[in-house]
Amino acid sequence: MSAASTQGLLVLAPMRRRHLPGVLAIEAQVYPRPWSKRLFEDELDRRGRAYVVARRGERVVGYAGLLMIADDGHVATVAVDPLEQRAGIGRALLHELVHRALALGANQLTLEVRASNAGAQALYRELGFAPAGVRKAYYADNHEDALVMWAHDVRDDAYAARLAAVGARLPDLRREGVEPARPTHPAHPSRPVHPAIGEAR
Repeated sequence: MSAASTQGLLVLAPMRRRHLPGVLAIEAQVYPRPWSKRLFEDELDRRGRAYVVARRGERVVGYAGLLMIADDGHVATVAVDPLEQRAGIGRALLHELVHRALALGANQLTLEVRASNAGAQALYRELGFAPAGVRKAYYADNHEDALVMWAHDVRDDAYAARLAAVGARLPDLRREGVEPARPTHPAHPSRPVHPAIGEAR
């Protein structure tokens, strides 16, 4: 665990515009093709979205986002400050996203991850995601393949038990400002997801 990870209780909260400087600073470090401020602002305005940040004090140490397409919850992005990795923050963010996806009406979840990112794939398997296919040369920066993963039957008792087991392994944290999810509206079509979807760093 890094020295930074011991400074303050982890807080999970809905992403707000005031968090974007911290989000963009992490984005620039972990993604070869980072999202712009405008793209994040657009996403925050759309229905059928769930974006959360992890903070220690006022410092953003991670964030994650999800969008709904029909009853599929698509994990769009997961990122953690490189100084805070291996402290359970990615797991906490993904766990929170699953709860938010369920509130938005998801019946199954999906994401894409670099074929070489074994650590992220192991985390997703903990949350019930399983490989379902490959998108060849998906990542524009190096033409790496993306592994497509799905979690089905996320409303079953067995999945609820899996979610609870993962929750029991999370670091100490506080959830704040959690609001009722806004359902997807037909007037708000879905955007393309992050060019490096679901890369838990």
